Amino acid sequence: MFTEKAKENLKAMLWQAKISAVDNTDAQALSVPSLYPEWEALKDGEHLAKGQRVTYRNVLYNVLSDHDKQAQWTPEAAPSLFAKVLIPDSGVIPDWEQPLSTNGYKKGDRVRHKSKIWESLVDNNVWEPGVIGTEGQWKEVTE
Repeated sequence: MFTEKAKENLKAMLWQAKISAVDNTDAQALSVPSLYPEWEALKDGEHLAKGQRVTYRNVLYNVLSDHDKQAQWTPEAAPSLFAKVLIPDSGVIPDWEQPLSTNGYKKGDRVRHKSKIWESLVDNNVWEPGVIGTEGQWKEVTE
């Protein structure tokens, strides 16, 4: 179906896309998750660098610190090594989920929580929207 030259060109384009994907924002990365390695497919002992991204169970994670892959250090089990990307893109308002200190919401991020839409007023926001005392972290948005 494809010529050998066409296959070679497609491999080269995929390789170039993977190289370029390193500089993607979280939103851009979430739109092309197949450009990032699947954690399950990496060999034990393979080096993961801070800032790299991996997918695990169809979820995108940022690598928080340099380390070598260990089977027991899954992105879900090792939150000191991985941070789940929470906001898919500016056009999607996801349900709020409790972030860790490593993946707090950014200023301007919007979430749905308890039938309302909230906008983060600060970076690294780990507080629950609408809770007493969080008026400086979140504002309710009406659309």
